[in-house]
Amino acid sequence: MADLDVSSLQLSDLLSLQVDIFEEFQARKITRTDNIPTGDLSEFIFCKTFGWEIADNSQKGYDDVSNTQDRIQIKGRRCNNHNKSRQLSAIRDLGSFDTLAAILYKHDYTIMRAALIPAEMVKEYARYQKHTNSYIFMLRDSIFDDCRVEDVTNRLAKTMREL
Repeated sequence: MADLDVSSLQLSDLLSLQVDIFEEFQARKITRTDNIPTGDLSEFIFCKTFGWEIADNSQKGYDDVSNTQDRIQIKGRRCNNHNKSRQLSAIRDLGSFDTLAAILYKHDYTIMRAALIPAEMVKEYARYQKHTNSYIFMLRDSIFDDCRVEDVTNRLAKTMREL
């Protein structure tokens, strides 16, 4: 195999390459899912866009702290050809954050939708799932219609294009 110099690739090219690799892993039955690096990427993009600080790994229930000291829980979901679900990963504690920063990616990691959602709204729409002892939140298009939600899709997409 020829050496591939990935250091000169744009972020979008690296993400596309990652998608191809993970699909090959699935085709070879090496993995069952292809959501990595969705969570870390989501944190990175939100922090880069808004200037937030990543919380210590030991912090329970939130990922970042905003400039106003709000506790931010960040969730990302990559919709792909095999799974179009908009269900975000489990939320363990609805009282541990002030804002949910959520992002949906298309198959190739292009940003489809992104929002800042107040915790009280997440509490209204989330449903408890006993067997995982967590709350499930679906980032449906209708969520964006609520006047409490700040649609930040364009701001995050701009950040992605600049990386």
